[in-house]
Amino acid sequence: MHFWRSQRVLYRLNDQAIALLERVGLAQYANHPTASLPYGRKRALEIATTLAMDPLLMLLDEPTQGMGHEDVEHVTELIEQVSEGRTILMVEHNMNVISSIADRITVLARGAVLAEGNYSEISSNPAVIEAYMGTTTETQEAKL
Repeated sequence: MHFWRSQRVLYRLNDQAIALLERVGLAQYANHPTASLPYGRKRALEIATTLAMDPLLMLLDEPTQGMGHEDVEHVTELIEQVSEGRTILMVEHNMNVISSIADRITVLARGAVLAEGNYSEISSNPAVIEAYMGTTTETQEAKL
Protein backbone atom coordinates (compact mmCIF):
# COMPACT_ATOMS: atom_id res chain seq x y z
CA MET A 1 0.00 0.00 0.00
CA HIS A 2 3.05 2.29 0.26
CA PHE A 3 4.77 1.57 -3.05
CA TRP A 4 5.33 5.26 -3.76
CA ARG A 5 7.40 5.81 -0.62
CA SER A 6 11.19 5.78 -0.49
CA GLN A 7 13.03 2.50 -0.29
CA ARG A 8 14.37 3.45 3.16
CA VAL A 9 10.83 3.71 4.53
CA LEU A 10 9.85 0.42 2.88
CA TYR A 11 12.70 -1.52 4.54
CA ARG A 12 10.71 -1.78 7.75
CA LEU A 13 8.19 -3.94 5.84
CA ASN A 14 10.87 -6.49 4.89
CA ASP A 15 10.38 -8.73 7.94
CA GLN A 16 6.62 -8.90 7.33
CA ALA A 17 7.18 -9.61 3.62
CA ILE A 18 9.66 -12.41 4.34
CA ALA A 19 7.26 -13.92 6.91
CA LEU A 20 4.50 -13.96 4.29
CA LEU A 21 6.81 -15.54 1.74
CA GLU A 22 7.76 -18.21 4.29
CA ARG A 23 4.09 -18.84 5.04
CA VAL A 24 3.36 -19.62 1.37
CA GLY A 25 6.61 -21.52 0.77
CA LEU A 26 8.33 -18.86 -1.34
CA ALA A 27 11.07 -17.54 0.97
CA GLN A 28 13.79 -19.00 -1.27
CA TYR A 29 12.45 -16.85 -4.14
CA ALA A 30 12.54 -13.55 -2.21
CA ASN A 31 15.18 -12.05 -4.51
CA HIS A 32 13.77 -13.41 -7.78
CA PRO A 33 11.71 -11.27 -10.12
CA THR A 34 8.07 -12.34 -10.11
CA ALA A 35 8.13 -12.84 -13.88
CA SER A 36 10.75 -15.59 -13.47
CA LEU A 37 8.58 -17.68 -11.13
CA PRO A 38 6.72 -20.74 -12.41
CA TYR A 39 2.95 -20.33 -12.76
CA GLY A 40 2.03 -22.19 -9.55
CA ARG A 41 4.44 -20.11 -7.51
CA LYS A 42 3.00 -16.92 -8.98
CA ARG A 43 -0.41 -18.04 -7.71
CA ALA A 44 1.09 -18.64 -4.26
CA LEU A 45 2.56 -15.13 -4.41
CA GLU A 46 -0.90 -13.75 -5.23
CA ILE A 47 -2.21 -15.46 -2.10
CA ALA A 48 0.65 -13.96 -0.07
CA THR A 49 -0.12 -10.45 -1.30
CA THR A 50 -3.75 -10.97 -0.34
CA LEU A 51 -2.74 -12.24 3.10
CA ALA A 52 -0.72 -9.05 3.60
CA MET A 53 -4.05 -7.24 3.99
CA ASP A 54 -5.10 -9.73 6.71
CA PRO A 55 -8.56 -10.27 5.21
CA LEU A 56 -11.43 -12.02 6.96
CA LEU A 57 -12.78 -13.05 3.54
CA MET A 58 -10.77 -14.11 0.51
CA LEU A 59 -12.31 -14.43 -2.94
CA LEU A 60 -10.46 -16.85 -5.22
CA ASP A 61 -11.41 -17.35 -8.86
CA GLU A 62 -10.22 -20.74 -10.13
CA PRO A 63 -6.93 -20.64 -8.21
CA THR A 64 -5.69 -23.92 -9.73
CA GLN A 65 -6.65 -23.30 -13.35
CA GLY A 66 -3.88 -24.13 -15.82
CA MET A 67 -1.61 -25.79 -13.26
CA GLY A 68 0.17 -29.10 -13.34
CA HIS A 69 -0.69 -31.73 -10.70
CA GLU A 70 2.25 -30.82 -8.47
CA ASP A 71 1.29 -27.15 -8.37
CA VAL A 72 -2.41 -27.97 -7.83
CA GLU A 73 -1.53 -29.99 -4.74
CA HIS A 74 0.70 -27.23 -3.39
CA VAL A 75 -1.84 -24.45 -3.94
CA THR A 76 -4.67 -26.60 -2.54
CA GLU A 77 -2.66 -27.23 0.64
CA LEU A 78 -1.84 -23.53 0.80
CA ILE A 79 -5.51 -22.52 0.51
CA GLU A 80 -6.45 -24.98 3.23
CA GLN A 81 -3.67 -23.61 5.47
CA VAL A 82 -4.61 -19.94 5.03
CA SER A 83 -8.32 -20.61 5.50
CA GLU A 84 -7.84 -20.91 9.25
CA GLY A 85 -9.58 -17.95 10.86
CA ARG A 86 -11.07 -16.64 7.63
CA THR A 87 -13.72 -17.46 5.07
CA ILE A 88 -12.69 -18.35 1.55
CA LEU A 89 -15.19 -18.04 -1.27
CA MET A 90 -13.82 -19.84 -4.27
CA VAL A 91 -14.94 -20.57 -7.80
CA GLU A 92 -13.32 -23.86 -8.79
CA HIS A 93 -14.03 -26.55 -11.37
CA ASN A 94 -11.41 -29.09 -10.29
CA MET A 95 -13.43 -31.63 -8.33
CA ASN A 96 -10.33 -33.07 -6.64
CA VAL A 97 -9.60 -29.64 -5.18
CA ILE A 98 -13.22 -29.15 -4.14
CA SER A 99 -13.47 -32.57 -2.52
CA SER A 100 -10.33 -32.02 -0.48
CA ILE A 101 -10.94 -28.53 0.95
CA ALA A 102 -14.55 -27.37 0.58
CA ASP A 103 -16.77 -27.37 3.66
CA ARG A 104 -19.83 -26.22 1.75
CA ILE A 105 -20.46 -26.27 -1.98
CA THR A 106 -22.96 -24.29 -4.01
CA VAL A 107 -23.53 -25.50 -7.56
CA LEU A 108 -24.83 -23.00 -10.09
CA ALA A 109 -26.47 -23.77 -13.41
CA ARG A 110 -27.45 -20.98 -15.77
CA GLY A 111 -26.99 -18.41 -13.01
CA ALA A 112 -29.28 -20.11 -10.49
CA VAL A 113 -28.47 -22.23 -7.45
CA LEU A 114 -28.92 -25.87 -8.41
CA ALA A 115 -27.76 -27.49 -5.18
CA GLU A 116 -25.95 -26.81 -1.92
CA GLY A 117 -24.31 -29.11 0.56
CA ASN A 118 -21.11 -30.96 1.38
CA TYR A 119 -19.11 -32.83 -1.26
CA SER A 120 -20.85 -36.15 -0.63
CA GLU A 121 -24.28 -34.60 -1.07
CA ILE A 122 -23.32 -32.65 -4.17
CA SER A 123 -21.42 -35.43 -5.92
CA SER A 124 -24.40 -37.78 -5.64
CA ASN A 125 -27.10 -35.20 -6.45
CA PRO A 126 -28.97 -36.33 -9.62
CA ALA A 127 -29.68 -32.74 -10.71
CA VAL A 128 -25.99 -31.86 -10.49
CA ILE A 129 -24.95 -35.00 -12.35
CA GLU A 130 -27.47 -34.34 -15.10
CA ALA A 131 -26.52 -30.67 -15.42
CA TYR A 132 -22.79 -31.31 -15.61
CA MET A 133 -22.56 -34.82 -17.05
CA GLY A 134 -25.63 -34.76 -19.26
CA THR A 135 -27.22 -37.80 -17.68
CA THR A 136 -27.99 -39.31 -14.30
CA THR A 137 -26.83 -42.68 -13.04
CA GLU A 138 -30.42 -43.90 -13.22
CA THR A 139 -30.64 -42.91 -16.88
CA GLN A 140 -27.35 -44.68 -17.60
CA GLU A 141 -28.57 -47.85 -15.86
CA ALA A 142 -31.90 -47.75 -17.77
CA LYS A 143 -29.99 -47.65 -21.08
CA LEU A 144 -28.14 -50.84 -20.14
